[in-house]
Amino acid sequence: MLKPMFDRWYAAELTASLGRPYVQLIFGARQTGKTTLLNALLPPETLRVDLANPEQRSRHLADPGHFLKLCRDLPADREGRFVFVDEAQAVPTVFDAVQHLYDKDKRRWRFVLCGSSARKLRKTGANLLPGRCFYHRLYPLTMAEHPPEPKRIDYATSPLPLEWTPGAVPTNPFPVWGLDERLAYGALPGVVAAEETDRARILTGFTLVHLEEEIRREALVKDWGAFVRFLELAASESGQILNYAGIAQETGLSQPTVKSHYQLLEDMFIGFRVPAYSGSQRKNLLSTPRFLFFDMGVRHAAAGLRAAREIVQVNPGEFFEQWVGIELWKRVQYLGESRLHYLRTRDGMEVDYIVEHRGTLTPVEVKWSEKPTLQDARHLLTFLEEHPKRAKHGYIVCRCSAPLRLHDQITALPWFCL
Repeated sequence: MLKPMFDRWYAAELTASLGRPYVQLIFGARQTGKTTLLNALLPPETLRVDLANPEQRSRHLADPGHFLKLCRDLPADREGRFVFVDEAQAVPTVFDAVQHLYDKDKRRWRFVLCGSSARKLRKTGANLLPGRCFYHRLYPLTMAEHPPEPKRIDYATSPLPLEWTPGAVPTNPFPVWGLDERLAYGALPGVVAAEETDRARILTGFTLVHLEEEIRREALVKDWGAFVRFLELAASESGQILNYAGIAQETGLSQPTVKSHYQLLEDMFIGFRVPAYSGSQRKNLLSTPRFLFFDMGVRHAAAGLRAAREIVQVNPGEFFEQWVGIELWKRVQYLGESRLHYLRTRDGMEVDYIVEHRGTLTPVEVKWSEKPTLQDARHLLTFLEEHPKRAKHGYIVCRCSAPLRLHDQITALPWFCL
């Protein structure tokens, strides 16, 4: 008997979008659950083209007209026939074929194109169907999908809540995890659903097999050994301010090459930048962005570490800060109308994250402490004083057991209430 699919927060949005007469583009890193989700939502009679399959990929690369023939041979249907192309970036000409067919008849076919890398599309100038598509991104699991232990406290307020839509309350959530598991293994669906004894091997496989396969297939890197050294250093530096010169010196690569490699990580959706906040009146702000890997488990594996609960104790404060940033970033991406920043000055003032949502600014500090004090909130209070119109309240995300009001404008928030 097949197990029911675990609930995904984005399923309701994607289901509604699939009913609209547009091409659907769904991007995200490998193993974020894109194919699983789409296979669950699309009807059984969907034409499925899997370009991750070498045989199918070679066929379509050798004969660009083959895709057109497959679509034209589908029997007409009043509701339109779904055509699902997985790993569409592997054959960029598919996008031109989809545009040709869509412009000819907007209702005969309902195209769904899924991809795990934007690099090849960007470099080849591939047609991304402007004006014809809805664009979606799928991310590793959020806390809404992957409940915490202890349970969230009902009266707690979050700096950026991600709620289930009415009528979409999960009936089959992913397994409940504590904080150490989250910091050690991350939030890829397949890792969360796996037995603990298998998780490290899955993550190592993701890093070695997926990255090497993707990069070698698209001829993205000339010196694989140098890239592996870069990857380990970039993962080890995850959460820090970008230091191209330092990485270049450590790897022996040029700074332009290091910058290109960081861009490659972003194009493959396994890393993201947190820009410096520029709305402050202070003159001594740092302006270089921070860079984070999109998942803690992948971060550890890419850094050459074997993911396990024990490694959390190596650097718990930094890992915790990265985890909070990743969780906020996923929510920012899903909710829209939001941005994530950080603030740091040359004289030592620092705010770990600033959530900008619909014109409101919410500063967030991350502390490994179980007993935060008002002293921990001094930079939050400074930020609130300097932005009285847009910033009304700040948070310290920590390991306390219940929300604590440290000040009229400051709440210490347990991680499981984030």
